[in-house]
Amino acid sequence: MLIKVYGSAVFGIEATTIAVEVNVDKGVGYHLVGLPDNAIKESNYRIAAALQNNGYKIPGKKITINMAPADLRKEGSAYDLTLALGILAASNQINSLNIQDYLIMGELSLDGSLQPIKGALPIALKAQEEGFKGFILPKENASEAAIVNNLTVFGVDNIKEVIDFFDQGTPLQETHVDTKQEFYDHLDLPDFDFADVKGQESIKRCMEIAAAGGHNIILIGPPGAGKTMLAKRLPSILPPMTLQEALETTKIHSVVGKVKNKGLMSQRPFRSPHHTISSAALVGGGSYPQPGEISLSHNGVLFLDELPEFERRVLEVMRQPMEDREVTIARAQYAVTYPSSFMLVASMNPSPGGYFNDPDAPVTSSPAEMQRYLGKISGPLLDRIDIHIEVTPVPFDKLSDDRRGESSVAIRKRVEMAREIQTIRFEDFKEVHYNAQMGTKHIRQFCRLDATSKNLLKNAMQRLNLSARAYDRILKVSRTIADLSQSEHVNEEHISEAIQYRSLDRDGWLG
Repeated sequence: MLIKVYGSAVFGIEATTIAVEVNVDKGVGYHLVGLPDNAIKESNYRIAAALQNNGYKIPGKKITINMAPADLRKEGSAYDLTLALGILAASNQINSLNIQDYLIMGELSLDGSLQPIKGALPIALKAQEEGFKGFILPKENASEAAIVNNLTVFGVDNIKEVIDFFDQGTPLQETHVDTKQEFYDHLDLPDFDFADVKGQESIKRCMEIAAAGGHNIILIGPPGAGKTMLAKRLPSILPPMTLQEALETTKIHSVVGKVKNKGLMSQRPFRSPHHTISSAALVGGGSYPQPGEISLSHNGVLFLDELPEFERRVLEVMRQPMEDREVTIARAQYAVTYPSSFMLVASMNPSPGGYFNDPDAPVTSSPAEMQRYLGKISGPLLDRIDIHIEVTPVPFDKLSDDRRGESSVAIRKRVEMAREIQTIRFEDFKEVHYNAQMGTKHIRQFCRLDATSKNLLKNAMQRLNLSARAYDRILKVSRTIADLSQSEHVNEEHISEAIQYRSLDRDGWLG
């Protein structure tokens, strides 16, 4: 008897429906075809034990299973439940009248209980699109899949529940999630707050500007100056994600199995990979391409601590994704594209010893050593970082002050106001949402300068030996500063502040 059961495969952040065709005939043997990987080939051992422990068995006949489309590579253990039900239905051990109406996924333990799967959200979206009556999956993934409207989602703990549902009509418990309610109920601030930071007012101002315009930022300073502490608090002043951004971000994290029991992500991601990371782990890849850290930080913050300690080759692969805000990973037979629109926050010491022009420093470095250390970061990468700021150690009197600084809530209100101005400004441009995304055309249109401002910028570029690439960056940042002060035009005051934030472009910065 031939039976069709439906599962799904995830490529990139999109799912493809897989038809599992099970045929039980005279003879002996177990044949699984359709490009399954080792995890799927080993499934017959898990299925046999799970069925036996629940009062069923794999029939002693010739079983042929095809996973169609047969030319598409399938991976992972999430097909166990699909295959097991197909075998039971094809061997007439259970009723199979409406089994084709459901999309079924889950990994089996030997006792028949279900383990969570990856990619539940993209699969649920595909199930809804293709008109399946429902989606049966492990309970741990149910809240994630139930985000999708107009799809019945059943979260189950054991294969016996699914067998009884099809064979005896025993109802399964449906999982309900009010997407909007779930999203807006969890729009809390992260644990870190700028009120905890003593002093560093100028750096907080820089962080506010970076958050308001979506600018990449690099913090340069000696050990213990507070670079990491400041970076970790940046998500607390970013505007809340929109519902669309939350769905897109959850989809990426779902693919790597990081959303179990969480449902919809409401906080912007903050990713901080170690400097020993490989280029494939950073941008994505592998034999079965998976999203990397830059995609997992989509709509959030990617923090690279101790930037010069990263391999130069690893940093260079970020250049194109930073520009295009997406990364494409190509293989011989297919290519997958992951979104990667993130804010880069980097930190570094100004020298190998960590201290800069400090006569009392425990470790000093020669100018040549410092140049070599900074030379690990390429010009094209620095070109994509809008704000460079020097972080100095906090003096004792500020460190011991009991007064709290300005809270993240207060700063975020100003950031949200500036972002609203940008949303209105760029409403006619599909690819631009905030100032950091402006191209040359937009800069000429929205960053017009009066004669005084032009002279100031000209003098600054000549006296400080600023590079030509710094010109557009200064204009973008000054546009954001103008938005924060609710000024329609970019004026001299905004330009002068933006010029201060190009430390690494200055000739003789190393003293």
